[in-house]
Amino acid sequence: MTRLLSSLLLLLLPFISVAQEKFWVFFTDKNGVDFDPYTFFDQKAIERRLLHGIDLCDESDFPVNTDYVAAVGELCDSLSYSSRWFNAVAVYGNEGQMELIRQLPFVQSVEAMDWYISNVTERRRIDLSDFNTGQVALVKGQVSRMQADKFTAAKIDGKGIRICVIDAGFAGFTTCEALRHTYNRDYVKDTYDFTRRDKSVYHGHSHGTMVVSCIAGKVDSIQLGLAPYAEFLLARTEKAFSDKLREEENWLAAVEWADKNGAQIINSSLGYTSSRYFRSQMNGKAGLISRAATIAAHKGILVVSSAGNEGDGAWKIVASPGDADSILTVGGINPWTGLHATWSSYGPSTDHRLKPNVSAFGHAIVGHGQGYAEQVGTSFASPLVAGFAACVFQMHPDWKNMKVLSEIESSSDLFPYYDYAHGYGVPQAGYFTDSVSTDTIPTFTIVEKEGKFSVQIDSSHYSLAEPIQGTYHRGMPGESKYEMESDWKQHHIPDQELSSSSSYVYTQVPDYVFYHIENRDGYVKQYFVISVHQTEVLEFLRSDFTKGEKLRIWYKGFMKTIEF
Repeated sequence: MTRLLSSLLLLLLPFISVAQEKFWVFFTDKNGVDFDPYTFFDQKAIERRLLHGIDLCDESDFPVNTDYVAAVGELCDSLSYSSRWFNAVAVYGNEGQMELIRQLPFVQSVEAMDWYISNVTERRRIDLSDFNTGQVALVKGQVSRMQADKFTAAKIDGKGIRICVIDAGFAGFTTCEALRHTYNRDYVKDTYDFTRRDKSVYHGHSHGTMVVSCIAGKVDSIQLGLAPYAEFLLARTEKAFSDKLREEENWLAAVEWADKNGAQIINSSLGYTSSRYFRSQMNGKAGLISRAATIAAHKGILVVSSAGNEGDGAWKIVASPGDADSILTVGGINPWTGLHATWSSYGPSTDHRLKPNVSAFGHAIVGHGQGYAEQVGTSFASPLVAGFAACVFQMHPDWKNMKVLSEIESSSDLFPYYDYAHGYGVPQAGYFTDSVSTDTIPTFTIVEKEGKFSVQIDSSHYSLAEPIQGTYHRGMPGESKYEMESDWKQHHIPDQELSSSSSYVYTQVPDYVFYHIENRDGYVKQYFVISVHQTEVLEFLRSDFTKGEKLRIWYKGFMKTIEF
């Protein structure tokens, strides 16, 4: 430490008071810091940077100035994690101490740390000794919904792709039958417990083990996930997986660690809200971990995040980091209806970006230390898509992360239609393995007569759908008469909780008509799904629309747009 800093600290120390809290201290610069990328980064991290045209000596990767950290340490109770991306250090102290720290010439700002409540929890757990008919259908369906057979036929299995799983613990990982091949073949490349600051992660909650099984798990010849031969970095960032306060610094530290160690994909099945934040602040910029996820994307990493399980709760919308820009947020669908699950959090972000981006089964068969279980939550939809993404990276090693994200959206079975419950739908492997025609076969026509639009399904494509309960719809706050929760629950398809009561799952989009109304600003203000029970399925009045609005209608892969 320099003599000037030491003198300044001696002058400030007498004014320090008590009452400990936690803060981020942000610095102005990284002057005088040495950095060698070839000794700091894993080779895969260097290769990823070169592919994305990122400077190996980008200043954001330089470590924090240790003199600055030491100086701050003299004025606070204790130090915690130093973030190179944010050029900041987490500290314990009180507001009086922070006021003194703010006066240091190299301190840009001091912010109280945000404390979050985890909200992406599992809904139900059932230990299985033998799969019943419904569970066999579910375990096959969770990957066949994404056309797993197409990747298998092309010998695509995620081999060599490095995935970091950030979670609450990996108890039972070493004894999990579904992950025996991953553990025994040394596909786990590194581990770190950010709650204890050591490398042991095979304890705590088993949630992380179940999440990894949805990426790489196998039951005999049946896959639980699409990337059984992927490599893994396992990061434990939560002490338990229940509704209690967590520290955001662990998640941030894990993402920076994943970057350094060559992750190409990060899966985060942890979602966060806060008593400090309002729902209106879920814009990808308010939460530090959302901003960290965006930085990770800029570093060439594909971040895959669960949307959350608050669709039928008080929070309702996608939470941090799922609200972040440039990341792939995954919603949950009900295998027995083929549509959005009531509890899956929905979008858009509060700055009107599409969230979730895509969907996958929100009910899944997972592996854990004692065998297998049936679990519910977007915690398991997210890793199903992360495994899908690993297969895409394996097929196209020259693609950048944003290209992979965009192509996964384009592959999804509702694309180019979208809404704020399903995103673009469920990713499809055939888009990448087959010769895809850009032509789509018209499945309906729109007839306008005397100010009315009639949607008429072509008789050759007509099939009677089982009627769903009322209609399914959701509007943007303040723009829909269906905004009230009573209407939402009344019209939403009820979720079936257990596979034991049904052996049938939807392995493709049901024969329903999807449509949405987009306002003149380009945001979807209402969206609907309706069952088909006659060929003339919809009728609209031109007078119900305003200038600049668009009506998009989708049925069996074909979409038409009417502009007003």
